Amino acid sequence: MKVLIIDNDSSIREGLVALLRKLCPNVKEINEAKGVASGIEAINTLLPELVFLDVEMDDGTGFDLVQQLGNYNFQLVFITAHNKYAVNAFKLSAIDFLLKPVDPLELVVSVNKASAQLKNKDLASRIKLLEESLQDHNTAKGQDKKIALNDGNVIHYIKVSDIIYCKADGSYTLFYLFGARKIMVSKLLKEYEDLLNDFGFLRTHHSYLINIKKITKFDKADGGQLILEEGHSVPVSARKKEQVLEILSRV
Repeated sequence: MKVLIIDNDSSIREGLVALLRKLCPNVKEINEAKGVASGIEAINTLLPELVFLDVEMDDGTGFDLVQQLGNYNFQLVFITAHNKYAVNAFKLSAIDFLLKPVDPLELVVSVNKASAQLKNKDLASRIKLLEESLQDHNTAKGQDKKIALNDGNVIHYIKVSDIIYCKADGSYTLFYLFGARKIMVSKLLKEYEDLLNDFGFLRTHHSYLINIKKITKFDKADGGQLILEEGHSVPVSARKKEQVLEILSRV
């Protein structure tokens, strides 16, 4: 695999090169660039299969670079300092990212994931979704926004408003969607609880995360359960019951 590292910090580039050579035998060629302009030139000249892209650089941002490219024939992993909003934007768009300082094990996972996805050419759609998430940073977090859900074969682009509820299934999360659709994703429910909290989702039980806007009524029988749109019902744990009732009183 041909890799390009774009980062204005030479120590970051050197560290990534060392880790890739030590831990990733499937990486056969590594090149470097230090900014937006040199990065675009390197991408067009070297045709890398995987690009590690810093978010903040001296002559612009990683987002500036991808906007100027317009054509993406590679896998992309952003490198960023911890920023809750940027991290959520990456997760919403199913674009891989690594936090600084880069964890060696997470780097290996990212490289292996990229290697498995080399034939997947839908990066343009995920970049568009990422840009929409970033542009909406200062606007209301409406449920008309979309989330990318990767079921292992296909990346689905789903309106948040189409999600009725999510259910934990071991290390997977099963999404129940409008129109009796279902999508299984290999991520923990906790990840989606953190991601969807700003969109009006509530954890009612250790296995259930529901879209508050989809509640039709609260049934007090059998300890309490919520009736959702399309006839779905989900349990409410004893410790969540008071919070659920308080929310329902405001709806």
